[in-house]
Amino acid sequence: MASTTPIDTPPASPVARKRARPKSGRAGDKIFLGLSRGSGILLLVIMASIAVFLTYRAALAVSKDEGNFLTTFDWNPAGDPPVFGIAVLLFGTIVSSIIAMAIAVPVAVGIALFISHYAPRKLAAPLAYVVDLLAAVPSIVYGIWGALFLVPYLEGLNLWLDQFFGWTYLFEKTEVGVARSLFTVGILLAIMILPIVTSVSREVFLQVPKTNEEAALALGATRWEVIRLSVLPFGRSGVISASMLGLGRALGETMAVATVLSPSFVISGHLLNPGGGTFAQNIAAKFDEADAFGRDALIASGLVLFILTLLVNGAARLIIARRKEYSGANA
Repeated sequence: MASTTPIDTPPASPVARKRARPKSGRAGDKIFLGLSRGSGILLLVIMASIAVFLTYRAALAVSKDEGNFLTTFDWNPAGDPPVFGIAVLLFGTIVSSIIAMAIAVPVAVGIALFISHYAPRKLAAPLAYVVDLLAAVPSIVYGIWGALFLVPYLEGLNLWLDQFFGWTYLFEKTEVGVARSLFTVGILLAIMILPIVTSVSREVFLQVPKTNEEAALALGATRWEVIRLSVLPFGRSGVISASMLGLGRALGETMAVATVLSPSFVISGHLLNPGGGTFAQNIAAKFDEADAFGRDALIASGLVLFILTLLVNGAARLIIARRKEYSGANA
């Protein structure tokens, strides 16, 4: 009986596969491509429209400003002549966001590592649920809690910092008053952005290839060494992305900051002194009582916040692109 040998058939070419695809599948691909492309174009149009609107209204206000818009420490667009500037608002926004990031990011990464690599499964699931639930709490609730609970209880912490770290100038308290300061705002913002940074970082850490961790354990590495050598390098770009998401919320947070902060147009390096201001807080506090020109001035400050947010996101993208080859994302 003659044996038959299998005949190797050459793989079909891309053109042949395309011809063999059903017409309904090709139509679906075209519809999906059109919807995706249209969504991307629509997003760019919306962003461009916002930028044009803000720029136009800001130009109307800045052209009549008798002060320097970037360096003036006053906000009086209703005066005669109108004088207003964003120096205090820019300082307060950046300082409070830096404080929030310095507190929230290390804690969030620690919580994410505990949930993903240390906690038992029965504890990890409820803890992750609680963290995700904190992200759904409205801003005004955080603000009320901060005004009624956080501000009174921070008085003792402020006195302790002034006593032992007042020599650093930053933690020297030179004015008497309740703890309605940029330092308090930074702590409140840290609590608010903690769930976002934690959730995204946890999901990134869970995507680490198990082969990397098992290989490190097989070589005798401890659990911390596995995290330091395998998990953190892989998730570095993801943690940066999570931090930028949290920073975006910290920069634009409105109601919570307006509820806690005692606004004043004075720049002080003493973080424990009451006073200061942020872009979002100033817009929320003055928009209702402002006239048409005053609203244009507030829109001008909103344009600066818009540009600041774009710069932060752009810097984050550059950092992620430079570290992608070390993050394990290409593995």
